[in-house]
Amino acid sequence: MGTSRRARRNASAMRMVGALLALHREAAGYTQRSLGERFVVGEQQIASIEQGRRPLKPDLAEQLDELLDTRGALSVALSRMPEVDLVPMWAEEYLDCEREATVISSYENQVLPGLLQTTAYAQAVFRSRIPVLKEDEIERYVQTRTERQAIFQRTDPPIACFVIWEPVLHDFLGGKEVYRDQLRHLRQCSEMPGLALQVLPLGRSAHAALDGPFVLLETPDHQRLAYTETQRGSQLIADPDEVAILTQRCAMLRSQALTPEDTRELLDRLLGEQ
Repeated sequence: MGTSRRARRNASAMRMVGALLALHREAAGYTQRSLGERFVVGEQQIASIEQGRRPLKPDLAEQLDELLDTRGALSVALSRMPEVDLVPMWAEEYLDCEREATVISSYENQVLPGLLQTTAYAQAVFRSRIPVLKEDEIERYVQTRTERQAIFQRTDPPIACFVIWEPVLHDFLGGKEVYRDQLRHLRQCSEMPGLALQVLPLGRSAHAALDGPFVLLETPDHQRLAYTETQRGSQLIADPDEVAILTQRCAMLRSQALTPEDTRELLDRLLGEQ
């Protein structure tokens, strides 16, 4: 994943849902600001949804239906959007948030985080996809993924923490040369200001994230979001209670993982073995 802002394929449907929200909001006597404050999302996000520039997420749609007494109108409208557009819509929404994030926390147990992948490693990831991708598709996905890493060159780069389960570091995805270069890149990333890289080692008697990987984001307006992926879909989570649960898991993971200093020593040992 990873693109610059662009026209969304389902822009018309998003504008329709946004107009419906605006209609029910006004009928209920709320301003964009007062409605945003009710859900800790802010006036700007409500405005963006109503203008069709930002998608309405299912969990927020359900809460708005209840508050505005719409009898499920927003949730139904959202569920009737073309299925072909729903997956890229959520992916784009996450990438928009990631691009602006002030804080990023990530846990991975299958592959390295996209923000830390080399070009060759990313190619190996996409070449592993089933059904097999065409070569031009692979190159397009790799380019957009590596473009995401530009956030670390911002004048105000995000504070970032990455926890990676140790088996990921022993996987020769792409071959030994790709593996060596990726380890070197991780070692360099571990020295970046404001970036903490921690490995969760094998052999621990407790593991706070057995349910799988996730990402936590904090936006410039201090909204906290979570993002999870499965085999056939993804979910951007805004519900404060759900985000709080993953925040607690992230805190526990960091206490169970090696320190950044010990992680650098592990990477040095792995590089020395090559």
